[in-house]
Amino acid sequence: MMFRVLAADVLKIRRKAIWFLIFLGPIGVIALQAANYGLRYDYLMEKYATNPWGAFLGNIQFLLPVTILLGIAIIASMVASIEHQMNSWKQLLALPITRTAVFSAKFTLCVLMLFVSCTLLGIGIVGLGLGLKLGTDVPLGNILKLSFYPMIAAFPALALQLWLSVTMRNQALPLTVGILGGVLSLYAVKMPDWFLWKLPLLMNEAGNPEYSVFAGLAVGIVIFAIGLLHFTRRDVN
Repeated sequence: MMFRVLAADVLKIRRKAIWFLIFLGPIGVIALQAANYGLRYDYLMEKYATNPWGAFLGNIQFLLPVTILLGIAIIASMVASIEHQMNSWKQLLALPITRTAVFSAKFTLCVLMLFVSCTLLGIGIVGLGLGLKLGTDVPLGNILKLSFYPMIAAFPALALQLWLSVTMRNQALPLTVGILGGVLSLYAVKMPDWFLWKLPLLMNEAGNPEYSVFAGLAVGIVIFAIGLLHFTRRDVN
């Protein structure tokens, strides 16, 4: 049942500007790094001559948390706004489908769009790195981790943003929460490990990025379950 709802949601967004955002995120990150290396190529290559790929990936990692968190806020808001703008929540929930399927489909749609965006990011990283002549020994494992680990670690933020966006007709508060979380992520290094918006940084006291990924997945499931429970019990206007 969820897959039928998901297919319907995909059709609803096929001509929306949301697809532009899916491409804009990775293109923006890659473009900023291209400009960075274009302006300081000789200096950076000399400074990081022993590990050019490592330095390159480190520069990109700094940009990813805020990019992903802002993208999540906008994507969740736009996915939820389809029903809000058309005043179609009652009609949708009157169909022979469960509220669980509706909420799960929207969450899955957000995850799929983020997956597409992160895949494009990974391809862009490889392409730009080769174009900058960083070497042919491409660290594919590290690139895959850099591309997808922050996304998984950001699942709590995604679950929270979708919960707020679906249950609130006015998207001002959900977007404010998302933007504030993205801005705070720039300073989250000094925050405790339980701070939701620190997880995509993949930094923790244990010094193991996988801990942030597993924590993000676990906390994301909990917040998703709470949001789902609230959605299934609330009245729809």
